[in-house]
Amino acid sequence: MSHTRVQSIEHAVQITNRWLADLADAIGTKDRDFAQRVLKAWLHAVRDGLTVDSAAHFAAQLPDLLRGVYYNGWDPSRVPIRRGREEFIEFFARSARIALRDVADLAPTVTHFLFEELSEQSVVHALDRLPRDIRAVLQPTGAARRE
Repeated sequence: MSHTRVQSIEHAVQITNRWLADLADAIGTKDRDFAQRVLKAWLHAVRDGLTVDSAAHFAAQLPDLLRGVYYNGWDPSRVPIRRGREEFIEFFARSARIALRDVADLAPTVTHFLFEELSEQSVVHALDRLPRDIRAVLQPTGAARRE
């Protein structure tokens, strides 16, 4: 039996691997599994705070495989979930399996990374739907504060 590759799947895997390698570099590690956990935590934490329409709009910007990660475990009948700042940080840290204190560095790094990969405008569009105190946790250093 001949095995052939499906080009669209191969391309999706290549894009995902490049994203994880680039995010790992931005974080300052070579550990792509760590980068994937942090990216997934960011995606799920933000997704949960959005309405169904806003979540779907943001998901449409993501590469195919990462869109699957984004939607994994999502219950659209339960959104938006309103978390306070501390609850958001705890959720992010628990999801990424990192220390609470590391959220302050890693969450904005992922946001900045997504500004570059997707476009700042599409990411800001999603973040603008979140409460101000949550946006502050996600805001990259040096970026203009949006209020």
